[in-house]
Amino acid sequence: MGLTTATIKLSNPKKPDLLPVKIKALADTGALHLCIPQHVAIQLDLQEAEKREVTLADGSKKKVSYVGPIQMDFMNRKGFTGALVLGDETLIGAIPMEDMDLVVIPKTRTLTTNPESPNVPASVAKGLK
Repeated sequence: MGLTTATIKLSNPKKPDLLPVKIKALADTGALHLCIPQHVAIQLDLQEAEKREVTLADGSKKKVSYVGPIQMDFMNRKGFTGALVLGDETLIGAIPMEDMDLVVIPKTRTLTTNPESPNVPASVAKGLK
């Protein structure tokens, strides 16, 4: 299928005087969280909330910093999340994608707004029967 990347804008909502960071991010539906490199956490002056243990693709476990809040902007969508400080590139996982109602289109390898709700993000707020 190939890799899907998108340019997103990240900012620190607690420090509106700091300029946002525009960054190329890998959209990974198999991952859960937003992951950012250390240099992005430093640029946005994000504070560590706690340490979290994560399981990496090879099955190994590692303790990493969990920082936030972070505001994500992509197309006509905004979302707020925390991030794991990990790796050398930004990765958008399933939780922030679901929160912003974004989908990966495999054929074109693009991240976009949900075609069923292009103007307003949709979400499920209760269990389905």
